[in-house]
Amino acid sequence: MNITFTEKAIQQLTPILTQSKRMLKLKYDTDGCGCLVDGVIALWLVDETDEDDLVIETNFVPILIEKSRLVFYDDVMTIDAGQGANVFQLKSPRQILNPRMALVEASEQHER
Repeated sequence: MNITFTEKAIQQLTPILTQSKRMLKLKYDTDGCGCLVDGVIALWLVDETDEDDLVIETNFVPILIEKSRLVFYDDVMTIDAGQGANVFQLKSPRQILNPRMALVEASEQHER
């Protein structure tokens, strides 16, 4: 798997990652979606890896992806900055996987 961050995304994420000292994770979130195939990909800030996580090297920082959810991703993807604060896009040459991918604190997800 090849994940590339655009310069715009790197500029937006660098101060956040420097300040928080956390890792990035592409999370296939199915909470409230009804079934597994209706999930939404989000960009999470996490403190540690989970047992199911793979570490993917990128042109910026390593990113975590759940091994059990690899089927929902493309082999080549780009993370770009979107419109607005802490909004990103996940796209591949074939499709836009999420045009408004939020950057979310993992602790916020556990409170739901």
